[in-house]
Amino acid sequence: MINAYGPLKSRLVAALLCFFFGVLGAHRFYVGKIGTGFLWLFTAGFFGIGWIIDLILIIVGGFRDKAGRFLV
Repeated sequence: MINAYGPLKSRLVAALLCFFFGVLGAHRFYVGKIGTGFLWLFTAGFFGIGWIIDLILIIVGGFRDKAGRFLV
């Protein structure tokens, strides 16, 4: 789906990216959060804690993209 801010991001894609490449910040790059994506990349998923929190937030539906929209 596309709206005024661009295409909506998939929660399934974000969850898979987070599960397999979350320590590298792949899910954050996917949703447009480039700054924190680099933070996750250089700190191994914000020392592993941020990666787990992000995975939980994506699964329960509380993770947002750069524009503040929930993933669909």
